[in-house]
Amino acid sequence: MSSGELAFAPAYELRELLDSRKVSSVELTEMFLGRIEELNPVLNAYLTVCGEEAVEAARRADKRIGRRKGKSKSKLDSPLLGIPVSIKDLELTKGIRSTMGSLAFRNYVPEIDSITSERVRHSGAVILGKTNTPEFGLLGTTENRLGDACRNPWNIDRTSGGSSGGAAAALGGGLCALATGSDGGGSIRIPASFCGVYGIKPTLGRVAKFGGVGNASPNFTSQSGPMARNVRDAATFLQELAGYDSRDVNAMREEPPDFAAGLDEGVKGLKVAWSVDLGYAAVDPEVARIAREGARVFEELGCEVEEPTISLQHPIEYFMTIFSTGAYVSYKELWEKQRLLLTSYVRGNMALGESVTGEEFVKAMYAYQRLRSQADDVMQDYDLLLTPTMSVPAFRVGQHPRVIGGQSVDPRLGYMPYTPVFNLTGQPAASVPCGFTEDGMPIGLHIVGRRGDEATVLRASAAFEAARPWVGLRPPVC
Repeated sequence: MSSGELAFAPAYELRELLDSRKVSSVELTEMFLGRIEELNPVLNAYLTVCGEEAVEAARRADKRIGRRKGKSKSKLDSPLLGIPVSIKDLELTKGIRSTMGSLAFRNYVPEIDSITSERVRHSGAVILGKTNTPEFGLLGTTENRLGDACRNPWNIDRTSGGSSGGAAAALGGGLCALATGSDGGGSIRIPASFCGVYGIKPTLGRVAKFGGVGNASPNFTSQSGPMARNVRDAATFLQELAGYDSRDVNAMREEPPDFAAGLDEGVKGLKVAWSVDLGYAAVDPEVARIAREGARVFEELGCEVEEPTISLQHPIEYFMTIFSTGAYVSYKELWEKQRLLLTSYVRGNMALGESVTGEEFVKAMYAYQRLRSQADDVMQDYDLLLTPTMSVPAFRVGQHPRVIGGQSVDPRLGYMPYTPVFNLTGQPAASVPCGFTEDGMPIGLHIVGRRGDEATVLRASAAFEAARPWVGLRPPVC
């Protein structure tokens, strides 16, 4: 394979090349580092690149693989051994700068790993660096005060989304084989949709979370998860990330299932609901058309697809009450002592959280519980729920839409009506690339499952990928 082919090859193929010694982890790592050096000034996908550490980790991986020469593969070896990956810069990484996208932490080098970082290291994967994120992940696009905005590899004038925007841009641009993301209101699915990659937010608690500058906000609605260019890689990565840890009070205690086991079984016989708006969302007509065409693919695959009347209460008001209160509790000390360093959107979020009364918070919690009940009612009748992932394609950096589908919307939140609701319900939800607009921007189809049932979401994603393959499509920047 050429370096360009290697950069976009599935991680499972790279692992086969590593095991057969047709390529080394050092060679892969140096290839990705070269691409980062060339393209990161354009995309700004990475905030920190750890080249020396990455090459040394790759050497260790090559030694482990080399010791198996002539022997069968060890059951203890992770399928990620030697695979170059990126880590979102909301995850603490011991000995590697961890900025949280904030000027206040621009020189912070932690002494511990987050659980996600621990598990990535334990897998033997090679950490290339830390990917760009808005400050503390509190925005759906990736801008902060550390440098230029993160750019979309399909059009560098457009946003990559957020808050895992750097992860999606790195994957889309061929700057890593796999990426970690986290999703507190859509932060895996938003950039996956905008950048034409695959991302899944697992069930709340499936991937234990611990290790950050705040404790309240990340643990209430946020869930770490995998991002990849294909479904099988994401399932494999989720297997490495998932599992219980007592440091996370929300962590699921049951043993994770084998997420890759049923990927090839198809979805014939599943009952699927399609909703263009969930009863409240404004959506661009072109996006609605492309996503609806994606939903119809499931009829071809043998599913029973229906369009029931789904009328959920718009969740944004009480989502923001809960989310901003958590952020305020998490970052209160910064708000009180270093607020001038904070971005305007963080200051706005903190001011909102500070102003929330006990009565308002209790009402928001009740609305959240009612929403979970409504979602459970829907999922009693259906195996999966489909919507557009986003209400618009990726827009120009800094130009958040104010009107969508003829309706006035909040410019900060109006483009992301479909994602926060499933952070509140805790359901697993993925974004799969399902088409392109006339001007060449990717559109995502949102696949939502029952709580605890990532396996069906992944199986449906794999069936869609096989029917409408997107692997091999490369953005212009590459």
